[in-house]
Order: sequence, then structure tokens, then C-alpha cells
Amino acid sequence: MPLYEHVFIARQDLSNAQAEGLIEHFGTVLSDNGGKIVDSEYWGVKTMAYKINKNRKGHYSFLRTDAPAPAVQEMERLMRLHDDVMRVMTIKVDEHAEGPSVQMQKRDERDTRRERR
Repeated sequence: MPLYEHVFIARQDLSNAQAEGLIEHFGTVLSDNGGKIVDSEYWGVKTMAYKINKNRKGHYSFLRTDAPAPAVQEMERLMRLHDDVMRVMTIKVDEHAEGPSVQMQKRDERDTRRERR
């Protein structure tokens, strides 16, 4: 099955438990349609670069999935209809990266940028 990565932003006035509950909710939508969540990460509340629906912050969540295209389309459709989800981004990947995402890595573990001269 194809591999996908999803990032979605939920409203800032949700509790952490409610935001993490959205991950479980959309995971069940995938499993009902023949897919599965390989890995999920809750990135927490982050400040956005610009306002979305009059919100300056949002709960960021990241999902790695292994699902057929119709299951992903159904999940995206339900995410866009859900009142608590403000933005969704899905990309198809060839393979999932091992370990935590860049957002979850400590600053010391990340690759260093080019040295200044």
C-alpha cells in the first residue's frame, strides 16, 4: 500500500487530550477503510506565521500512514469537515523515515547548518 505523511492543525482552544483524541478518531477512520497508522506524533501548541480562522496558535499533529488512496481521501474529507481541524496537508512518500520527525528531535541531534564565515 502507498505510504503517506499527514500534518494537521487543530484549534488552539482544545485541550491536549482532545487534540490527541483527534489522532485516534482519524486513525479509526483509516482502519475502517483498510489502512493503518504506522506512527503518530503530537507536536503541541505552536504559534503560526499568520492567523487562520482568527487563531494565532494551533495544536499540531503528525501522522505516518500506510493506507490505500480511497481511505486517505475519506480521512481528508472528514478532516476538512471537522470543526476543530483548521488545516490539513498530506504528502505521499516512498518510505517513512526512521525515528522521530525533525520537530520532535532535540536541537543538538539535528544536522548542523552550514558554518558561518
